[in-house]
Amino acid sequence: MFWLKKAVTFFLMPLQAGLGLIVVGALLARFTRWRRLGRTLWIGGLVLLLAASHRQVGYQLLRPLEARYPAIPELSLGAPLPPDLAACRYIVVLGGGHADAAALPSTSRLSPHALGRIAEAVRLARLLPDATIITLGPAHPGQRSHAEALADAAVALGVARDRMLCLDQVRDTVDEAKAVAEATGETPFALVTSAWHMPRAMALMQGQGLKPLAAPADFRARTHDRFTWTEWLWGLDGLERTTWAVYERLGLAWARLRGWA
Repeated sequence: MFWLKKAVTFFLMPLQAGLGLIVVGALLARFTRWRRLGRTLWIGGLVLLLAASHRQVGYQLLRPLEARYPAIPELSLGAPLPPDLAACRYIVVLGGGHADAAALPSTSRLSPHALGRIAEAVRLARLLPDATIITLGPAHPGQRSHAEALADAAVALGVARDRMLCLDQVRDTVDEAKAVAEATGETPFALVTSAWHMPRAMALMQGQGLKPLAAPADFRARTHDRFTWTEWLWGLDGLERTTWAVYERLGLAWARLRGWA
Protein backbone atom coordinates (compact mmCIF):
# COMPACT_ATOMS: atom_id res chain seq x y z
CA MET A 1 0.00 0.00 0.00
CA PHE A 2 2.85 2.39 0.84
CA TRP A 3 4.51 2.10 -2.57
CA LEU A 4 1.18 2.10 -4.40
CA LYS A 5 0.32 5.38 -2.66
CA LYS A 6 3.69 6.84 -3.66
CA ALA A 7 3.28 5.74 -7.28
CA VAL A 8 -0.23 7.15 -7.64
CA THR A 9 0.81 10.42 -6.02
CA PHE A 10 3.84 10.68 -8.32
CA PHE A 11 1.70 10.60 -11.46
CA LEU A 12 -0.82 13.08 -10.04
CA MET A 13 1.79 15.80 -9.66
CA PRO A 14 1.43 18.71 -12.14
CA LEU A 15 4.62 18.02 -14.11
CA GLN A 16 3.99 14.29 -14.54
CA ALA A 17 0.27 14.78 -15.19
CA GLY A 18 0.89 17.52 -17.75
CA LEU A 19 3.59 15.59 -19.60
CA GLY A 20 1.43 12.47 -19.52
CA LEU A 21 -1.48 14.29 -21.12
CA ILE A 22 0.80 15.71 -23.82
CA VAL A 23 2.32 12.32 -24.65
CA VAL A 24 -1.01 10.48 -24.70
CA GLY A 25 -2.60 13.27 -26.69
CA ALA A 26 0.20 13.26 -29.25
CA LEU A 27 -0.13 9.50 -29.69
CA LEU A 28 -3.91 9.61 -30.08
CA ALA A 29 -3.68 12.50 -32.54
CA ARG A 30 -1.89 10.18 -34.97
CA PHE A 31 -5.12 8.26 -35.49
CA THR A 32 -8.01 9.83 -37.37
CA ARG A 33 -10.63 8.31 -35.10
CA TRP A 34 -9.06 9.77 -31.92
CA ARG A 35 -7.57 12.96 -33.40
CA ARG A 36 -9.94 15.38 -31.68
CA LEU A 37 -9.51 13.71 -28.30
CA GLY A 38 -5.76 13.63 -28.80
CA ARG A 39 -5.59 17.35 -29.54
CA THR A 40 -7.77 18.10 -26.52
CA LEU A 41 -5.50 16.11 -24.23
CA TRP A 42 -2.37 17.65 -25.76
CA ILE A 43 -3.65 21.17 -25.28
CA GLY A 44 -4.93 20.36 -21.80
CA GLY A 45 -1.51 19.07 -20.74
CA LEU A 46 0.20 22.19 -22.07
CA VAL A 47 -2.29 24.48 -20.30
CA LEU A 48 -1.81 22.52 -17.06
CA LEU A 49 1.98 22.94 -17.22
CA LEU A 50 1.73 26.65 -18.02
CA ALA A 51 -0.73 27.26 -15.18
CA ALA A 52 1.20 25.19 -12.65
CA SER A 53 4.47 26.99 -13.50
CA HIS A 54 3.09 30.49 -12.98
CA ARG A 55 4.48 31.99 -9.80
CA GLN A 56 1.19 33.54 -8.72
CA VAL A 57 -0.59 30.19 -9.05
CA GLY A 58 2.03 28.60 -6.81
CA TYR A 59 1.80 31.43 -4.30
CA GLN A 60 -1.98 31.36 -4.09
CA LEU A 61 -2.12 27.57 -3.69
CA LEU A 62 0.67 27.32 -1.13
CA ARG A 63 0.00 30.43 0.95
CA PRO A 64 -3.17 29.10 2.68
CA LEU A 65 -1.21 26.08 3.91
CA GLU A 66 1.64 28.20 5.24
CA ALA A 67 -0.69 30.73 6.86
CA ARG A 68 -2.46 28.09 8.96
CA TYR A 69 0.16 28.22 11.74
CA PRO A 70 2.25 31.33 12.50
CA ALA A 71 6.00 31.15 12.96
CA ILE A 72 7.54 31.30 16.42
CA PRO A 73 8.55 34.98 16.73
CA GLU A 74 12.10 36.22 17.13
CA LEU A 75 12.90 36.04 20.85
CA SER A 76 15.95 37.24 22.76
CA LEU A 77 17.99 34.85 24.87
CA GLY A 78 17.00 35.20 28.51
CA ALA A 79 13.75 37.01 27.73
CA PRO A 80 10.47 35.53 29.01
CA LEU A 81 9.11 32.89 26.63
CA PRO A 82 5.47 32.36 25.67
CA PRO A 83 4.03 29.82 28.14
CA ASP A 84 3.26 27.20 25.48
CA LEU A 85 6.84 27.35 24.17
CA ALA A 86 8.40 27.37 27.66
CA ALA A 87 6.51 24.16 28.47
CA CYS A 88 8.11 22.21 25.61
CA ARG A 89 10.58 19.53 26.65
CA TYR A 90 11.23 18.20 23.14
CA ILE A 91 11.87 19.79 19.76
CA VAL A 92 10.70 17.35 17.08
CA VAL A 93 12.16 17.79 13.58
CA LEU A 94 10.48 15.92 10.73
CA GLY A 95 12.60 14.58 7.88
CA GLY A 96 13.15 16.47 4.64
CA GLY A 97 15.74 14.56 2.60
CA HIS A 98 19.51 14.60 2.22
CA ALA A 99 22.32 13.43 -0.06
CA ASP A 100 24.69 10.72 1.15
CA ALA A 101 27.80 12.68 0.12
CA ALA A 102 30.65 12.20 2.59
CA ALA A 103 32.79 14.89 0.93
CA LEU A 104 30.31 17.61 1.88
CA PRO A 105 29.86 19.18 5.32
CA SER A 106 26.82 17.95 7.19
CA THR A 107 24.79 21.11 6.57
CA SER A 108 25.41 20.91 2.81
CA ARG A 109 24.17 17.32 2.63
CA LEU A 110 20.67 18.36 3.64
CA SER A 111 18.00 19.35 1.16
CA PRO A 112 16.89 23.01 1.35
CA HIS A 113 13.74 21.86 3.17
CA ALA A 114 15.66 19.84 5.76
CA LEU A 115 18.21 22.62 6.27
CA GLY A 116 15.44 25.13 6.96
CA ARG A 117 13.89 22.75 9.47
CA ILE A 118 17.06 21.98 11.40
CA ALA A 119 18.03 25.67 11.47
CA GLU A 120 14.70 26.47 13.15
CA ALA A 121 15.23 23.59 15.59
CA VAL A 122 18.65 24.96 16.55
CA ARG A 123 17.12 28.41 17.09
CA LEU A 124 14.53 26.93 19.42
CA ALA A 125 17.16 24.81 21.16
CA ARG A 126 18.98 27.98 22.20
CA LEU A 127 15.75 29.32 23.70
CA LEU A 128 15.04 25.97 25.40
CA PRO A 129 18.43 24.82 26.77
CA ASP A 130 16.95 21.80 28.55
CA ALA A 131 14.95 20.47 25.59
CA THR A 132 15.91 17.35 23.66
CA ILE A 133 15.92 17.52 19.85
CA ILE A 134 14.25 14.51 18.22
CA THR A 135 15.18 14.02 14.56
CA LEU A 136 13.29 11.65 12.29
CA GLY A 137 14.04 10.11 8.93
CA PRO A 138 14.44 6.69 7.30
CA ALA A 139 17.55 4.57 7.25
CA HIS A 140 18.96 2.84 4.16
CA PRO A 141 21.40 -0.11 4.13
CA GLY A 142 25.02 1.00 4.28
CA GLN A 143 24.14 4.68 4.76
CA ARG A 144 23.56 7.01 7.66
CA SER A 145 19.90 7.53 8.31
CA HIS A 146 18.25 10.83 7.56
CA ALA A 147 17.61 11.26 11.29
CA GLU A 148 21.38 11.01 11.87
CA ALA A 149 22.07 13.44 9.01
CA LEU A 150 19.80 15.99 10.67
CA ALA A 151 21.48 15.40 14.03
CA ASP A 152 24.94 15.83 12.48
CA ALA A 153 23.89 19.20 11.05
CA ALA A 154 22.50 20.31 14.42
CA VAL A 155 25.77 19.38 16.12
CA ALA A 156 27.71 21.29 13.45
CA LEU A 157 25.54 24.32 14.26
CA GLY A 158 26.46 24.17 17.94
CA VAL A 159 24.02 21.77 19.62
CA ALA A 160 25.54 19.22 22.01
CA ARG A 161 25.37 15.64 20.75
CA ASP A 162 23.86 14.41 24.03
CA ARG A 163 20.78 16.54 23.36
CA MET A 164 19.94 14.58 20.21
CA LEU A 165 17.58 11.60 19.87
CA CYS A 166 17.39 9.95 16.43
CA LEU A 167 14.33 7.92 15.35
CA ASP A 168 14.98 6.23 12.01
CA GLN A 169 12.39 3.43 11.84
CA VAL A 170 10.01 5.63 9.84
CA ARG A 171 9.07 5.98 6.17
CA ASP A 172 6.54 8.81 6.04
CA THR A 173 4.74 11.36 8.19
CA VAL A 174 2.30 8.75 9.48
CA ASP A 175 5.19 6.67 10.83
CA GLU A 176 6.79 9.80 12.26
CA ALA A 177 3.63 10.66 14.21
CA LYS A 178 3.51 7.17 15.70
CA ALA A 179 7.21 7.26 16.61
CA VAL A 180 6.85 10.66 18.27
CA ALA A 181 3.88 9.43 20.29
CA GLU A 182 5.96 6.52 21.60
CA ALA A 183 8.97 8.74 22.39
CA THR A 184 7.26 11.70 24.05
CA GLY A 185 4.06 10.33 25.54
CA GLU A 186 2.10 13.30 26.87
CA THR A 187 5.16 15.54 27.25
CA PRO A 188 4.77 18.91 25.48
CA PHE A 189 6.93 19.40 22.38
CA ALA A 190 7.52 21.86 19.57
CA LEU A 191 6.94 20.43 16.10
CA VAL A 192 9.31 21.71 13.41
CA THR A 193 8.61 21.08 9.75
CA SER A 194 8.12 23.09 6.57
CA ALA A 195 5.28 25.61 6.84
CA TRP A 196 3.47 24.07 3.87
CA HIS A 197 3.71 20.62 5.47
CA MET A 198 2.62 21.77 8.92
CA PRO A 199 -1.20 21.38 8.51
CA ARG A 200 -0.86 17.69 7.59
CA ALA A 201 1.82 17.06 10.21
CA MET A 202 -0.28 18.68 12.95
CA ALA A 203 -3.38 16.72 11.89
CA LEU A 204 -1.47 13.42 12.06
CA MET A 205 0.11 14.27 15.42
CA GLN A 206 -3.29 15.24 16.82
CA GLY A 207 -4.65 11.99 15.41
CA GLN A 208 -2.22 10.23 17.77
CA GLY A 209 -3.67 12.16 20.71
CA LEU A 210 -0.73 14.58 20.88
CA LYS A 211 -0.90 18.34 21.30
CA PRO A 212 2.23 19.76 19.68
CA LEU A 213 3.18 23.40 19.39
CA ALA A 214 3.57 24.27 15.70
CA ALA A 215 6.97 25.79 14.86
CA PRO A 216 6.89 26.14 11.07
CA ALA A 217 10.04 26.75 9.03
CA ASP A 218 11.11 26.74 5.36
CA PHE A 219 8.44 29.18 4.17
CA ARG A 220 8.12 29.02 0.37
CA ALA A 221 5.18 31.35 -0.28
CA ARG A 222 6.97 34.45 0.94
CA THR A 223 6.29 37.72 -0.85
CA HIS A 224 8.19 41.00 -0.91
CA ASP A 225 6.81 44.02 0.88
CA ARG A 226 7.07 45.90 -2.40
CA PHE A 227 5.75 44.94 -5.83
CA THR A 228 8.13 43.04 -8.10
CA TRP A 229 7.04 42.26 -11.64
CA THR A 230 9.00 39.00 -11.68
CA GLU A 231 6.41 37.50 -9.32
CA TRP A 232 3.97 37.53 -12.24
CA LEU A 233 6.16 35.44 -14.54
CA TRP A 234 6.60 31.71 -15.01
CA GLY A 235 9.40 29.74 -13.38
CA LEU A 236 10.50 26.43 -11.91
CA ASP A 237 9.90 27.88 -8.44
CA GLY A 238 6.26 28.39 -9.38
CA LEU A 239 5.98 24.77 -10.48
CA GLU A 240 7.63 23.63 -7.25
CA ARG A 241 5.16 25.59 -5.10
CA THR A 242 2.21 24.26 -7.06
CA THR A 243 3.56 20.72 -6.73
CA TRP A 244 3.94 20.96 -2.95
CA ALA A 245 0.47 22.48 -2.62
CA VAL A 246 -1.10 19.61 -4.57
CA TYR A 247 1.01 16.99 -2.77
CA GLU A 248 0.04 18.23 0.70
CA ARG A 249 -3.65 18.43 -0.09
CA LEU A 250 -3.63 14.91 -1.50
CA GLY A 251 -1.73 13.69 1.57
CA LEU A 252 -4.16 15.34 3.97
CA ALA A 253 -7.16 13.94 2.08
CA TRP A 254 -5.63 10.44 2.22
CA ALA A 255 -4.93 10.76 5.96
CA ARG A 256 -8.51 11.77 6.63
CA LEU A 257 -9.81 8.96 4.42
CA ARG A 258 -7.79 6.42 6.42
CA GLY A 259 -8.87 7.94 9.74
CA TRP A 260 -5.35 9.02 10.72
CA ALA A 261 -6.15 12.73 10.97
